[in-house]
Amino acid sequence: MTGLPARVDVVVIGAGLAGLAAAVALHRARLNVLVVEASDDVGGRVRTDSVDGLQLDRGFQLLNPSYPELHRLARLGVLDLGALDLRPFEPGVVVAQGGRRTVLADPRRLPQHLRSTLTGPGSVREKLALARWAVDVVRADPAELLAADDEPLSAALAQRSITGRLRTSVVDPFLAGVLADDSGQTSRRFVELLVRAFVRGTPALPAAGMAALPRQLAAGLAPDALALGVRAVSVTGTSVATDAGIVTTSATVVATDPRTATRLAHLPTVAMRGLTTYYHLAETAPSSAAMLHLDGGRRGPLVNSAVVSNVAPAYAGGRGALVATTVLGAREDPAVERAVRAQLRLVYGADPRPWELVATYAIPDALPAMLPPLDVRQPVDLRDGLFVAGDHRDTASIQGALVSGRRAATAVLAHLGVPEDVHAR
Repeated sequence: MTGLPARVDVVVIGAGLAGLAAAVALHRARLNVLVVEASDDVGGRVRTDSVDGLQLDRGFQLLNPSYPELHRLARLGVLDLGALDLRPFEPGVVVAQGGRRTVLADPRRLPQHLRSTLTGPGSVREKLALARWAVDVVRADPAELLAADDEPLSAALAQRSITGRLRTSVVDPFLAGVLADDSGQTSRRFVELLVRAFVRGTPALPAAGMAALPRQLAAGLAPDALALGVRAVSVTGTSVATDAGIVTTSATVVATDPRTATRLAHLPTVAMRGLTTYYHLAETAPSSAAMLHLDGGRRGPLVNSAVVSNVAPAYAGGRGALVATTVLGAREDPAVERAVRAQLRLVYGADPRPWELVATYAIPDALPAMLPPLDVRQPVDLRDGLFVAGDHRDTASIQGALVSGRRAATAVLAHLGVPEDVHAR
């Protein structure tokens, strides 16, 4: 877009997943929508960089095909899940402890690893307790999980008798990477929703990188609906001032990152969690598994690592093997990378010294903190034509971001008196 329009029906600020989901829903309701995005592309935190033939997601991310909102958008023709060419991880983890590496896997889907799963870290009793928890969560309706009393994750695991080596060596490090938190203070409600999604679906990578998802959403907008490289300065429900001019509107949706949303919409501060992902390029894959690798001994800052090119070969661009390793916090520090590299030797049983560090993504605001008591349906209507969307209003997930965008769009339509398309529900 070469210039901003003077007036539109709705301005959406932010072209992340929440903003795009809101904009697409409003566009389908035949409103004139403008999406203002400060960066040079769509996606927000869900971006993929191409570096010398490598595909580097901005932070290690996964797409769980069991998320209901993905399938709703697919039914509407907004998303083509087949075109994403999802490459699934294997449903298990490789746990390094001492000098051994053991596979613990879902016995329903990988029965060949049943023996190692039973003999790996943790007692059979604790593994049965974990299995019972997973089964209970999967059988429960999500509304039941959200209606139950909330408590910190650590208390919930203790109550379920998940307290021994399985927890310290496998469950805690696995969830730390997913939640960007190892304090045990995350909401049990949120964790159970995630566990339910993990058991019901196998997380995957789009063959062309995570950016393929927001790009599909953006393709559902009008050709002139997207203004990249334009920063919103101040907003109301009837006007948006940007560094490229002022646009008048009948409604405004603030769908930026939480810190910017707090500033623009005068919202309470959102507690955030940080993550750092180190990408190393190895000449040969240090493991043949398409699984997450964990250090059961917790012998360094690494919370998980994966040879992502084992899952989606295009990520390595034919140049070898691409390894993504995640630590908690925003820690773009050579000393931390050296500690990670030393720990990778223990995790994979291979010498990582020749590996090339190709990129580091230190993301201080990777995920909103999901603290108990969790409210997964925070208001999106801020009154007077101003609305907000983002995973901080629902759950810290792709599912939460997409749902929050839909909720904001529905609220905008009600505010404007525009009937919602019954087929969009």
